[in-house]
Amino acid sequence: MFKRILLSGVVACGLASCGNGGGTSSDTITATDTASSATSGRDQIKIVGSSTVYPFATTVAENFGRSTSFKTPIVESTGSGGGLKLFCSGLGDNYPDITNASRRIKSSEVERCAENGINDIVEVKVGYDGIVVANSTKSDRMELTLRELYLALAKDVPDGKGGLKPNDYVNWSDINPALKDTKIEIMGPPPTSGTRDAFVELAMEGGCQTFDWIKALKKTDKNKYKAVCHAFREDDGFIEAGENDNLIVRKLNANPNALGIFGFGFLDQNGDSVQGSIVNGTPPTFENIADGSYPVSRSLYFYVKKDMVGKVPGITEYLTEFTSVRASGEDGYLSEKGLIPMNVAEHAQWQSSVLALDTLTLN
Repeated sequence: MFKRILLSGVVACGLASCGNGGGTSSDTITATDTASSATSGRDQIKIVGSSTVYPFATTVAENFGRSTSFKTPIVESTGSGGGLKLFCSGLGDNYPDITNASRRIKSSEVERCAENGINDIVEVKVGYDGIVVANSTKSDRMELTLRELYLALAKDVPDGKGGLKPNDYVNWSDINPALKDTKIEIMGPPPTSGTRDAFVELAMEGGCQTFDWIKALKKTDKNKYKAVCHAFREDDGFIEAGENDNLIVRKLNANPNALGIFGFGFLDQNGDSVQGSIVNGTPPTFENIADGSYPVSRSLYFYVKKDMVGKVPGITEYLTEFTSVRASGEDGYLSEKGLIPMNVAEHAQWQSSVLALDTLTLN
């Protein structure tokens, strides 16, 4: 199930050559951890989950593998929902120790974990990310409102008479004559994706609520409100492209008229070939996501089974590396991969909580 990260030309480096900013993993290796590696049935951390967090997790895993005596963790991209399902399925060597998530864990998932004996979960906030609606640089950059995005993607749309009709918008110009006269083609993630969950909450609901009568449904008929605001069209206007964001980028390059939905990190890494649409007048830049002015922004997380700390060697050290200033701090190496870091105070607060292995509580 788990696919191993393949590292070429890996050279181990010591504390002096690797540097530190919030402590390296090497600092916290203990006799207990060494002993556990001899008695555990598994000597390698298993990580699943979000495709958005995946590149950050693999980068930390590679640094961790180079700078400590522990094996490089196995990281698999399964989507947030799929990862949490695996994570909450049980304890022991056959289940992942950590799951990445591009949304916060749900109470129903915490309950599922508890049903399978997983009662102590450590929550780690990674930083922030924006969800972009991107197209090829071979085409003009799109400027869209949340309302226009909702009307392009929704299964049913307002009919102008206080009711709904099946989405019959074919071209962008059908929604707004000022938009280009090309077919609506948007590629996005499947229902198991945290990116999709966050996009629904931030973009779809954001556009949906610009219609007052739909916004009022949230208080009077929550189920109908969710049906209206969350359901994607089922024709070729929206295409589920799986959990592979790199695949979406390749398809955008092949079809300059199409748009794709994915995390800012993938836009940052592919800025020579794709560009993010301006949404509600704000472009998806590092600064606009960090200060919250870009409307489709979210927090990123991963979750750890506290029961596996000390049983699978290296979990504490992996947490130390990931939460270090040199990795996820304001000038950390993950920002070079597209992560929007927390400010100094928030980062320090999360780092302290994580290294203390504080147990998750949902408000």
